[in-house]
Amino acid sequence: MPATIRKILTQVDETLIEGGRSVSPPTRRAVSVAVIANPFAGGYRDDLGELTEIGVELGDLLTKRCLAALGIEPGQAESFGKAAIVGEGGELEHAAAILHPKMGTPVRAALGKGPALIPSAKKRGGLGTPIDVPLGHKDAAFVRSHFDAVEVRVTDAPRAGEILVAIAVTDSGRPLPRIGGLTKDQIKGEDGLR
Repeated sequence: MPATIRKILTQVDETLIEGGRSVSPPTRRAVSVAVIANPFAGGYRDDLGELTEIGVELGDLLTKRCLAALGIEPGQAESFGKAAIVGEGGELEHAAAILHPKMGTPVRAALGKGPALIPSAKKRGGLGTPIDVPLGHKDAAFVRSHFDAVEVRVTDAPRAGEILVAIAVTDSGRPLPRIGGLTKDQIKGEDGLR
């Protein structure tokens, strides 16, 4: 069964100056959010497969919206992340069912690559609850310059019977990174770690 989507929000965060210094090219982070009906709100279910399939649908839809918002080709994406907020009528396990078993496959397919683990966050909350979508480099988890997060919130979501689902994609790491470690030009791409 496809997701019942009440609202979609897509935003781009662009940093031009950091610490009084120009950032060129600017760092950009896009996040796309779908507010969906939670088919299991208000009751316990053993089988959460319907939410797992919704994760597949939203992984594709939201990742492509991020790419379009950034105006980049899939190969130009550098970081990714995912998050969900379950309204009070649902369970954290509902968010886990969307985010974890199958969502990564369509995200990686839309980006053309991405062997690293997709960072994630989940929580329960009401209208306007913010969530930080954690970010990490899509090809190598140990690239420190891409350890980041982007905050998102929807003022009228999630309602009690809804789930807010977010995907974030960047075309860069943090502005002016300088804490050392593996750099993106040193990625070997062997195992999703380095």
